[in-house]
Amino acid sequence: MSLIIRPALATDAHAIGNLARQFAGYLRSLGDLSEFNLTAERYLQDGFGTQPAFSGIVGEDNGKVVGYLLYHFGYDSDAAVRNLHIVDLYVDQNSRRQGAGTALMRAAAEIALAGGAVELIWSVYRPNTLAAEFYERLGAQRISNLFFMTLRADAL
Repeated sequence: MSLIIRPALATDAHAIGNLARQFAGYLRSLGDLSEFNLTAERYLQDGFGTQPAFSGIVGEDNGKVVGYLLYHFGYDSDAAVRNLHIVDLYVDQNSRRQGAGTALMRAAAEIALAGGAVELIWSVYRPNTLAAEFYERLGAQRISNLFFMTLRADAL
């Protein structure tokens, strides 16, 4: 694999939309019933324009996007440090175990450091043991004393 990691562009919308659909199918096979709405159109709408909700990087092999990582910066008020929140990381099934995921994570770490962040954070769907094991091989640790909560903004 001749992998290049580069910033995700608007022209990557179709490729990222396809990979996101593949990712959603994988998560559904594990029992995740969440709505998966990341399409090429939503990628363009939410990632580009006057107030982008995220930034991204892609792994490209011979001109083909084989993986993507979307992120945004955040803040941990307990530790009083900036962090980089990874929203999505996915590598095409046919390109796995060739270093693309690790390269994307390393690039994200470089982006985090350049942006003044000291940690990367993300969530993993509990049944996704392949992802959890991958992250643990990189040195990541599970946080067991926290859980996520959600509330629709229009509910209040």
